Amino acid sequence: MTTHKTTPRHVAILIYPEAQSLDFIGPLEVFAAAQTLIADTGRTEPGYRVTVAGLDDAPIVTSSGVRIVPASSLAELPRPIDTLIVPGGAGSAGVSADGALLEWLRTVAPSTRRVSSVCTGAFVLAAAGLLDGRRATTHWASAARLAKMYPAVEVDPDPIYVRDGKVWTSAGVTAGMDLALAMVEEDLDREAALTIARHLVLFLRRPGNQSQFSATLAAQEPEREPLREVRRHVLEHVCDDLSVEALAELAHMSPRHFARAFAAETGVTPGRYVERVRVEAARRALEDTAQPIAAVATASGFGTPETMRRSFLRALGVAPAEYRRRYHSPISVSAASVAVA
Repeated sequence: MTTHKTTPRHVAILIYPEAQSLDFIGPLEVFAAAQTLIADTGRTEPGYRVTVAGLDDAPIVTSSGVRIVPASSLAELPRPIDTLIVPGGAGSAGVSADGALLEWLRTVAPSTRRVSSVCTGAFVLAAAGLLDGRRATTHWASAARLAKMYPAVEVDPDPIYVRDGKVWTSAGVTAGMDLALAMVEEDLDREAALTIARHLVLFLRRPGNQSQFSATLAAQEPEREPLREVRRHVLEHVCDDLSVEALAELAHMSPRHFARAFAAETGVTPGRYVERVRVEAARRALEDTAQPIAAVATASGFGTPETMRRSFLRALGVAPAEYRRRYHSPISVSAASVAVA
């Protein structure tokens, strides 16, 4: 007997000029793989029908120069939509100001089971008001700008993806595939998502968070020279005493005044900044050398492996040993060994 399960889930992926190609190709491949899995294994869940839709039916050129012809315009996009995906890219700023698109998003969102964005596609959802009062993420390099432009959004720069109710947002580029895998796992089950992840050579849930891929030293440059000098000192002397008292003395300020001024001008507290610098130094050592964990902890200013471990878990969501296992470079390690010999 025919049931509602035979009706495929309609996934609509919005594309626009200067969109990031992998932001929408990645999720598309995940849902296509899910549909193949369902067809090949005789599963009874509804499958997926993916429509790549443009603002109109004209071809678009992505940020990498790929020419894409939309299967539908927004005006002709079949309803209902089960899952809507808005990618990011250089063109996201322009479409964030497109009144007709924003109104279309506000109109279709209430009847759509899931509304999502990849990378800077979060700016489009935010411009439509769909992220107001919600927790969301975007590419780590754009998180501060998103928070500043849309203060009603609770921006979390660390997760690979965030789900807040029916609204899902993800970090940059390949994180769109993590997002799509999580959706497939919700729709089908973990085993199906794991099978697809293996086929696409992906982690089902990659270790850590996007901080591990970000420039953790990207605090705002202080305007005042004493604070700029403190920032340089921290970068060049990770093993020194970098307490608030010691840094305040370097800046010729009281500890309380220094802490307030530093946080106001950089966006992070002195303690958090020092931790980020030391984590960055330790990351490079773990990636590029064969030094023992204890030696890396000492050379990075942590003192003990346990202190470094706590900082790694807090900043990156992964322990140092696991970080090295995932990201170390055998070529660099070999070269380092030869140099020592």
